[in-house]
This record gives sequence, C-alpha cells and structure tokens, in this order.
Amino acid sequence: MTTAEPLARPGKAGRPGRRGLGAGMDLPWGAPIGFDPDDPGPNERVRNFLARHGTDYAYYAFAFQPRGPVPLLAEHYLEPYRRLMEQLPAGTPVALHQTMLNLGTVEPYDRGPVYEFTNELHRHFDWQWVVEDLGMWSLGGIPMPYPLPPYLVEENVTHVAAGIREAMRELDPVLRVEFPGFTDGVTVVVGDMDAYDFFRRVAERSGADVTLDVGHLLSWRWWRGERGAGLYADLDRLPLAQCTELHLSGSAISRDRFLDLHHGVLLDEQLVLAERLLELCPRLEAVTYEDPNYDRSGRMVPKSLPNLERLRKLVNQWAAANSSN
Repeated sequence: MTTAEPLARPGKAGRPGRRGLGAGMDLPWGAPIGFDPDDPGPNERVRNFLARHGTDYAYYAFAFQPRGPVPLLAEHYLEPYRRLMEQLPAGTPVALHQTMLNLGTVEPYDRGPVYEFTNELHRHFDWQWVVEDLGMWSLGGIPMPYPLPPYLVEENVTHVAAGIREAMRELDPVLRVEFPGFTDGVTVVVGDMDAYDFFRRVAERSGADVTLDVGHLLSWRWWRGERGAGLYADLDRLPLAQCTELHLSGSAISRDRFLDLHHGVLLDEQLVLAERLLELCPRLEAVTYEDPNYDRSGRMVPKSLPNLERLRKLVNQWAAANSSN
C-alpha cells in the first residue's frame, strides 16, 4: 500500500508550532449555551464566559450547527459569527468544527454545497483548520443524534479515504479528520476491524492530518472490554505521525458504561492518555478542551476546574518544552 502525501497548500507552508491549550465550543441555536435565535449572535451566557475567560485559551474552535430551516448559504451565518468573533481578544486564531461533511458515509454524498459554504465562511473568518469526526452524521438525509462510526470493514477503507482526499482538495482551509466516538448505548458498531487499525489505514491512504479525541480513544478501548492499563495500550496502531491536534471533552464512567457527555468534567484516565500522546505525536500543534461548562454569569462549573487545571499545566509544559528547543 502506498501512503498518500499530504496535499500542498499555497500559503500554508510552515506550522505555527505548539499553540497551547484552546477551547472548542458547540453553540446550538436557542440552547442555554449557544446562539440567540432572536438576536443572532452568541447569547448572554456565552458572552459572559468569553468576557471572563476569553484570554485563558490560545485559540477557539466553533462547531457548526444549522440555523433551523434556512438554506445553507453563508449570508445566513456571517453576522452571527461576526458577533461571536467580536467577543474574542483581537487576533485570536479560530477554527471550525464541521458537522456536515459526513466523511464516514457509505452512501453517495454530494459535499459540493458544504465545501462552498465552508470556503465562503473561511474567506471571512480565516479558519486555521476545519475538523470533523470520521463518522456518519446522516443516513438517507436523516441527521444522526450522535455520529455513527464508519463501517469497520476492509472494503470501506478505500471508499472513506477517497472521500477524505476529495475534501482535502476542495476545502481551502486545512482538513483534520477526528477519530470517532463510541458512546455506550448510542453507538452501533458494524464490522470486525479494530477502529485503531481502520483509522490508521484511512489516514495513511488519504494523507490527511488527524485529530485524536482522547475520550473517543478511551471509549473504543472500553467498548472492546479493556480496563486499567489496557485502556492505554496499542497506541502505535494509531497514525501518530499525522496527528496535529488532541481533543478532550467531559466524559464519565457510570455503571460500567463510558459516556461522552461533553459536560466539562475530565476523567483522570483522559489526562493519563493525553500525557502519553503529548510525547508520542511529533507534529502535534494544538490541544483543545471541548465544551467548557459554565453558569449564566460565565463562571466555570467548580467540578470541572481541578482536572482542567491539570490539563492546562500539562499543555503549558509541553508548549514550553518546544519553545526552549
């Protein structure tokens, strides 16, 4: 098998080094933490959080959420995103977490409108990268409540890699492909390939940069029945040399189920694995803490603070080690 070379990108030569800790935010329309549907822009709770903590993070990544039954046209989203960017410190880098590329689908999928939409937003907001979980976000036009992992079968490797390769060509910003999640009680797994092997094979064939979500990795190992040291084994089966970003989001283990809750509270196990990956990924650029949880005044949920500070310390040490070399 020949490993594909990453696509050349004019103006993107050279990397910014280690960015440090960033924040990822999912902002659904009309949600307690999200966009205000009546006065398009981030709601008061989001504004309060960014006023208190905007300078705590080296960059931000915002997850795209559809604005109700409106056509997928940039004009419907430019003003809300502009108002959101106005809340950030000047010059803060921003990235986009897409949710419509549907990179894991087995069905024919016309991504042309999504490419056009994403590139138009990029012309206005200069996304540092675009990331999406390698999953099936919709089937037969019906959105999934949680993206399903791709079918883990040999025949699907080439198909999925080709879709990623197309997205890399068509998107103006750099694409990162994220290891999928395996939330117990929600995820349906089809196929007998190990997800680590499937993801590595797809990454190698496409040549894409990848994002390793620490909770997603643990969720797969948990799904397979691993516990204790087994949760951190077989990391060499992942495309570590292509990893440019880590994600960590609030997770929990309850009644022997691994739950990807995005509630802000990190598990000790996530920090253990993150520390190992910081050492193993030579091209790692960014570490994203996804979906901080905070009250109406913008204050972080107290339960989330101890492990968030542990993560911040790990990332600061990692970033400082690079600057001293």
